[in-house]
Amino acid sequence: MGITRAGTEDSRNVMSLTRRTLLGGAVAVAAGAGTVTAGAHSAAATGPGAGTTTEVPRLWGEFTRTPLTHPQIPFVGRAGCRGGASRLPRYRVVADVRDFGAVADGTTDCAPAINRAIAAAGRAGGGTVTIPPGTYRIDDVIRIGHCHVVLRGAGSGRTTLRATKSLTELIGVYGSRYGGDKSSWSWAGGLIWLAPEARWTTLVAAIRARAWPFEGWTGNRRDEWRPLTALDPARQGSWTVTAADPSSLRPGDLVLLRLSDDTDHTLLEHMCGGGPGPQGYVWDDKTKLTSYVPYEWPVRITRVRGRRITLERPLPLDLRPQWNPQLTTHVKALTGAGVEGLALEAVQTPQQPHLLDTGYNGVVLQCAYDCWVDDVTVRHVDNGFGLVAASACTLRRTKVTGRGSHHPYFCREGSHDNLVEDFTIEERTTPAPANTQLHGINVEGLSSYNVWTRGEMRMGTFDSHRGLPFANVRTDITVNNTGRHGGDASAGPLFGARFVHWNIRVTNHRAGLVRIDGLAPYSATVGIDEVEEFDQIDVPDFTGDLHTRLELYGSPHAVRPPNLYEAQRRLAPTDRDEGRR
Repeated sequence: MGITRAGTEDSRNVMSLTRRTLLGGAVAVAAGAGTVTAGAHSAAATGPGAGTTTEVPRLWGEFTRTPLTHPQIPFVGRAGCRGGASRLPRYRVVADVRDFGAVADGTTDCAPAINRAIAAAGRAGGGTVTIPPGTYRIDDVIRIGHCHVVLRGAGSGRTTLRATKSLTELIGVYGSRYGGDKSSWSWAGGLIWLAPEARWTTLVAAIRARAWPFEGWTGNRRDEWRPLTALDPARQGSWTVTAADPSSLRPGDLVLLRLSDDTDHTLLEHMCGGGPGPQGYVWDDKTKLTSYVPYEWPVRITRVRGRRITLERPLPLDLRPQWNPQLTTHVKALTGAGVEGLALEAVQTPQQPHLLDTGYNGVVLQCAYDCWVDDVTVRHVDNGFGLVAASACTLRRTKVTGRGSHHPYFCREGSHDNLVEDFTIEERTTPAPANTQLHGINVEGLSSYNVWTRGEMRMGTFDSHRGLPFANVRTDITVNNTGRHGGDASAGPLFGARFVHWNIRVTNHRAGLVRIDGLAPYSATVGIDEVEEFDQIDVPDFTGDLHTRLELYGSPHAVRPPNLYEAQRRLAPTDRDEGRR
């Protein structure tokens, strides 16, 4: 994919270290050292590109001692499909699109044939649908709505789907619940759309009726769910919860942890790390933000012993009585589905003015869990790859290229525990039209514990559209920081707590949204190039001490470990560690 990244040799070297070695080295560095405060320089930093030697940040030593409860760094070592497994599932081939009428001549509409092949795989209980090399015209959305169905081309350089119509033409005008003439295709929907069949049907019907469909895990009006059990209080980082009534819970069940806010908005304050700043913040007029509450976090149950329920991942937040913590049902998720080895190329049309996208969008995963996209390129799209109420999914070896896009990647509507790795945003091939905007790798809408790693961004930025995303990690990325963030005032803060940017090479030395020690509460910026403020400049949402950390400023090449996500995976704490904390 042409991705280049500094520190590769360091990454290979650190792979051989044990947890004991990492911990010992980190503690040695940390011994006798005080906290690195915002604006302070590490002794190892001598300027951009410095770092022929490496140094373990003090933060890493602290984290290894309390990996599940550190105040500035979240534990994201289980992000991604099947807990971040390096090998994605492989299913037997059950269909070839040519047997259903697809022709690789670039002129025949192959969407009906491809969708028939996918439906046949669904009826068979799952399997792989192959698309041989060639160019296939599609005049409709390609839909994957059944679990354990994979659409696989011959490689992103060999199989191309050429899309001729936008989502506006195919489905209709998707107006915004926020009024005006905004198009929701600016942040939703894909020409390859992975979503449960029932969710797809509800969405399309609502859009065509000009009604706003709720896109998340609990139905069109957030009432298509039922409680399974209330939960006792518990602490963030715990792998187990205590259920009031475990009778309906079984190992393997995918359930929804649901946390409501109280009138004092203490849940939102907790997402920001608490303290005087969040307590003094005005929450009541942030209507877009408060529409995202309750916080909904899907998770699989691994063990049931009496009232003690063990979860697949540690708790993302405290469970407190005033937030009515409970496990509930949800819209049935799409699981075990994927798209692999193809390019989606939209007919080349001019990029539309901001928020008026017609929906030449790439690949979107919605209400998906343990799903994936691998070796997929999208070209000439309005929006590239989307995660909408999607969790525990992996996007691997993906690329956005062509005439330029609004959101190359977006992550919204309560998407959690996703992994985007080995990704590329290429420089646009045509000049940006007037009144358009470029974002980058976006996160918003209470989305949490997501990871972006090993990336090459030749344009864009580390976008937050407000909506209080928290506990997200960007690590081992090179960025030409040219984009701008979005989000209106009613969406609330840009960042919550435990946001981390670790080993970031900023080629144009622009600070905005990459150096976040002056913006994000209880967060960390570790190992970035020296940067300066220009273009869009933000001020912190919260007053007072943000409790942020800055280390190895000016020395991204010096950071050890060079990739925070990979290092956390090697630590690999589990539920068995809980009793030893």
